[in-house]
Amino acid sequence: MSFLGVEQSLTGRRWIGPPVEIARAAEAIAQQSGLPDAVAQVLARRAVPPAEAKGYLTPSLRDLLPDPHALKDMEKAAARFLHAVQHKEKIAIFADYDVDGGASAALLLVWLRQMGRQATLYIPDRIDEGYGPNEEAMADLARTHDLIVCVDCGTLSHDPIAAAVGADVMVLDHHLGAETLPDACAVVNPNRQDETGDLAHLCAAGVVFLLLVELGRQLRSAGQSGPDLMGMLDLVALATVADVAPLVGVNRAFVRQGLRVMARRARVGLAALSDVARMDTAPTAYHLGFLLGPRVNAGGRIGAADLGARLLATDDPHEATALAEHLDALNTERRDIEASVRAAALAQAETRGLDKALVWAAGPGWHPGVVGIVASRLKEASGRPSIVIGLEDGIGKGSGRSISGIDLGQPIQRLTSEGYLLKGGGHKMAAGLTVAEDKLEEAMARLTELLEKQGAHLAGAADLKLDGLLMPAAATVELSELIEQAGPFGASAPAPRYVFADMAIRFAKRVGENHLKISFGEQGSPPLDAICFGAFDSPLGPALENHGGAHFHLAGRLDINTWRGRQSVQLRLEDAAPVAR
Repeated sequence: MSFLGVEQSLTGRRWIGPPVEIARAAEAIAQQSGLPDAVAQVLARRAVPPAEAKGYLTPSLRDLLPDPHALKDMEKAAARFLHAVQHKEKIAIFADYDVDGGASAALLLVWLRQMGRQATLYIPDRIDEGYGPNEEAMADLARTHDLIVCVDCGTLSHDPIAAAVGADVMVLDHHLGAETLPDACAVVNPNRQDETGDLAHLCAAGVVFLLLVELGRQLRSAGQSGPDLMGMLDLVALATVADVAPLVGVNRAFVRQGLRVMARRARVGLAALSDVARMDTAPTAYHLGFLLGPRVNAGGRIGAADLGARLLATDDPHEATALAEHLDALNTERRDIEASVRAAALAQAETRGLDKALVWAAGPGWHPGVVGIVASRLKEASGRPSIVIGLEDGIGKGSGRSISGIDLGQPIQRLTSEGYLLKGGGHKMAAGLTVAEDKLEEAMARLTELLEKQGAHLAGAADLKLDGLLMPAAATVELSELIEQAGPFGASAPAPRYVFADMAIRFAKRVGENHLKISFGEQGSPPLDAICFGAFDSPLGPALENHGGAHFHLAGRLDINTWRGRQSVQLRLEDAAPVAR
């Protein structure tokens, strides 16, 4: 049954309220903890027991940090790495070209620098070399290094690791493993098939951080001290959010503590990047995912692959400023390329149909650096797992993004083993693939079949899930801050959406090209401000701008707006429905 009877909102969605069991759980949490109903609803969706509600709002890294030994090969990896450090062996770090790979590499580079050591950074070119280790690069590194550490890659790289003759290779990764592991001295990966899966939500930077924890432990047992690890959590937080890792368990603590570290602006690379991104408030998970992350990624997408990692690792303010400005310019260029590919991909996908278990598009010359972002846009437009593929010289290179509850990495890996793909891998929410153009249709049909078995075609693309009702007077800064304590919000932990029912529009003004600012409320009470980004990309903007005195149900997320040092609450408006009279 639809919430408030809204079967089709102004954006064409049906509104779905909290299930009865969630509403009952929220009531129990509110009664036992004394927390506001709006906060209790968030905790109920997270299945937090009433007795643990208040503790959930203050996640402690001390309480949530897992024992590094819970991961196979961890003790062995730390011992080998420490041996290399203490015996002044030559170390190379082979990293993926995305934010997680760059942050993982930076964690090791910063740690080594604080120990008085350096390492060679190697990040493959996305176009010329593709994802992960390749035989030529690994053989070259092995000729001049004693230890090669593969971060955010390597779990499926059997042949490239075998090519590293004369060097030991260590893998610190989180991508889905196969039945057999490469012949490395250690493979630390919570998504190895022989792991329990309890730490499957970690990104690669989380795995690297646990290695650093274990290195500290081994140093202390030998009567030595290591670098301060708490100051490195800004890198872990950035990677966790940018890699769309589920914000559950220790990941919540990583991000919460990492944001505090980042707010101190001690890391010159992130401070410079925040400045070029024009961030003028304390960092939030939103900033990591939508302002900083895309800029760090820009180098790997359309520029020099190592720019992001170098920015995150540098301690030179002048180099940081130059790199940040370069990445900002590349990000602008990336957006232009993305826009053209997105338009073509969306048109193709709409022709094929957005209601199937898989939404996909492929085209010649589509830049491989933007296909992942465009896949995210298709996923958002359809509510289905989506894949976008660029074709060149008979080969397609693509990237996919999934939706909550649907595992994309495992089917991609299965298609590879079945011969439909030349190469493929990833994790539940994101995957990459290489396919022969003449097998493209067959491969996508097979992938659609596998995703259908998971129920991907049943996902409610037109449903907007809501957490409950709020009155404007209840939307205070204090309530918003308390809701934020239930975060951070992101993958597997969406920010709560509330409805303000039967509201009169008191003020409406178009802002910029397609945004809308309004205020609303009841007669005799102060109005609440709202901002709707991209309002005029749908019927939402025109309907609210030209409201004619009509009343609306308004749905969205609470934000704290800071202007000239003063804080106020505003609604980030996502949808609306006219009130039936």
